[in-house]
Formats: sequence, structure tokens, C-alpha cells
Amino acid sequence: MALSDRVNTFGQDLLARYGERVHKIAIDAGFTCPNRDGSKGIGGCTFCNNHSFNPADSAVSCGSTGLTPILPSTGGQIRRARLPVTLEAQVAQAKKAIERGTGAKKYLAYFQAYTNTYADVETLRHLYDVALALPGVIGLSVGTRPDCVPEAVLDLLADYRAAGHEVWLELGLQSAFDETLERVNRGHGMAEYSTATRAARARDLPVCCHLILGLPGEDESHYRRSLERVLETGVDGIKLHPLHVVRHTLLAKQWQRGEYIPLGQADYVRAAADLIERTPWPVRFHRVTGTAPADLLLAPAWVVHRWPALNAIEAELVRRGTRQGALV
Repeated sequence: MALSDRVNTFGQDLLARYGERVHKIAIDAGFTCPNRDGSKGIGGCTFCNNHSFNPADSAVSCGSTGLTPILPSTGGQIRRARLPVTLEAQVAQAKKAIERGTGAKKYLAYFQAYTNTYADVETLRHLYDVALALPGVIGLSVGTRPDCVPEAVLDLLADYRAAGHEVWLELGLQSAFDETLERVNRGHGMAEYSTATRAARARDLPVCCHLILGLPGEDESHYRRSLERVLETGVDGIKLHPLHVVRHTLLAKQWQRGEYIPLGQADYVRAAADLIERTPWPVRFHRVTGTAPADLLLAPAWVVHRWPALNAIEAELVRRGTRQGALV
């Protein structure tokens, strides 16, 4: 028995469609975020320290062949800074680790850190072209904010998909409650997510929605309603994350003052299983939990390791005698 027997996982979906394992390679292309550079806000989300999920060394960002990283300024001018680790080097390093593990030979370039559509279209085209030209890379997964995907960017991604590449747009919604998004200084609401999702899917561009469980002020009723609104809008994939308290964030200060209590593993497992049961089988789960590096993590301690939570979610579904879509 495996989790994929009860959950439509993205990994198994790729295996079925390509006849072999396909791995995501997370890369950092040196982007910033409009919620950090002043165009929408400063300081970013209260929980955000991108080094907590940076694919490379937490002190290092990356550039790309022939192009310096993108750092939009508040005045709309593009600032560029030479950063030390190339996109090619990140992919090569990740491939070595994958070869030692599963031995997969096909990859998706996952533009993960910060807002990976936050530049002019020609700059984005160059970055995506560099990634797609690397050996074994068959497609893109582009993580971004729902308020940073203008029509021209959606057209660009749709063109890659029409050319035969595997392409996913990953939108960080986190919660469908605008009051929650305001509380964590997200800088957008549910309306922007709905608009971006519908525009992407109208172009046959699949969307993966990120949802965080354990946001301040929310409980299981909020998680269920967020999922309902995401499903009502239309979605192709979902990522579930427990909220991490990591160093150098406003959330860390709130936690230290006793103003925020993170979810325990048992509470998270129960909530994740509830959402899995309420998600139609065709929707692919790209992730059902998340981790953070021990040197940055403050709480909850259980998110340092991925497998205990994954095994617990599988065990909970087995205990219930249920699976994804059982309560649809």
C-alpha cells in the first residue's frame, strides 16, 4: 500500500503519462516580489523567508546564461545584479542528486523562489528557454502570485504548452479568505486568484493552487471553504503546506510573543485527510505536506522531516477506509 493508492499524486500522474519517472528540479532565477520591493508592499508576507525553501544554499541565489537576475524597482525600472550560481549549475547539481536516488532522466524546471513571472515577457522567455534547452528538461512549473500573471505572460506559457512541453502555472493563494490574506500581508485577494486561474485555464494552461493550513485566525472550517472556492473556480492541481515559523519573519516574532500557535502533526494530518477526501480524483496533488530546513525552522518541529507526515496521512486515510474524492 502506498499514498498514491489513495491520492492522485502528481508523481504517479507523470509516470503514467511519460512511462518513466519525471522529477521537478527547483531553481532560483533571482526574482524578487512586488510585496517586497515596494510596488505592492514591503517586507513581504508575515511568514515568508524564501531561504526556507530555496533549492540551493540558503545564502546563494542564481543567475542564468547571458542574463543577470531580475530585480524590479519600485519605479518600474529593471535593476540587474550579477549573482553567483547559474541556472545551468543548479540543474546539474540537482541531476546528480536525482541520479544517486531514483535515476530519473526527465525533469521539470521548477521556477520556485519568489515571483517567477515578475519581469517583462522577453526576459521571462529567455529564462524559460534556457531551462527548456537543458538536457532532459521536458517542461516548466512556474510559481508565482495570482496578481503577477498578465495576459502576455499567460500567452507565453500557453505557447510552450502548445509546442508540446509539460507546463504548469503554480499560483500561491494560501487562503480563500481575504481577511486572512490581509492579516498575513499577502497583498492580493481571492478575486485576483479567480481571475488569473480562469484566464490560464481558458488557454488550456493547467493551474496548481497552493493552500496553507494553520494560517493565523483559521481553523478546519476555513480550510474546507478555501478548498471549496478553489474547486468552484476550477483547478488542475493542489499543493498543501503546513504553516512554518521560520527565522527572520514577522510570524517568528508573533510566535515568540505567544501570539501564534502552529499546528501539531496530528491536527495537520487530520485536516489534510479531510481535504483529500473532498477533492475530486482528477485533481492532482503535487504535495500534501512541506518541510523547512532545521537551521531556519523555529516551529513546528515535526516539519523538519517529510516522511513521518506523509506516512501519517496515508495511515489516516487507511484508518478511515477512504481515498481522494470519497466525499465529493
